[in-house]
Amino acid sequence: MKKWQILVVLFGFFFITGCGKEVLSEEKTYENITYQETNKKTNNVVMNLENEKKIIIELYPNVAPITVENFQKLVESDFYNDTIFHRVVRDFVIQAGDGTSLGRSASTIKGEFQENGIENTLKHERGVVSMARNSISMDSASSQFFIVLKNNQNTANLDGSYAAFGRVIAGMDVVDEIASVVTNNSDKPIKDIKILSMEFIKVVG
Repeated sequence: MKKWQILVVLFGFFFITGCGKEVLSEEKTYENITYQETNKKTNNVVMNLENEKKIIIELYPNVAPITVENFQKLVESDFYNDTIFHRVVRDFVIQAGDGTSLGRSASTIKGEFQENGIENTLKHERGVVSMARNSISMDSASSQFFIVLKNNQNTANLDGSYAAFGRVIAGMDVVDEIASVVTNNSDKPIKDIKILSMEFIKVVG
């Protein structure tokens, strides 16, 4: 083999192995959680909002594997970047993840909840993250998700009908701030609350 051919082979090897290498940011601490952002899929995601505010979510693939995989795929593709919280219902939920205004769409997935024949043990309690869907099709969830604000009968009624798949583990004070904003008659905040990015994180403390 000629020298230039050896160099080509070596370059290709290092390029391929380099692509699979994990890249970690410097350590950051938010509330009581120390973490590093990573280019690898994990079961923890940080939602970076404007004004350096954050919401950290823990995902539960053991509860809703299809839903978590779909959410991870959307995070990985930067789908949620620059989207907004478009629905706020006080004492109920805040909702985000609609990319249509930015020309983004996502495939629909199987609804992982009891009414659709799939066991889901995660209750819709304060801080739980669940998938939104339309009222006609049980398999109509795609990218929109909501965060539960309170434990009450209204949120308990979601159990068995919507696919809960995660929980806020830091930043509930930010969730509560969003829940208190002024909205219009369609429950949309008057002033946009933007998600700048979502990143996978590795929790280290």
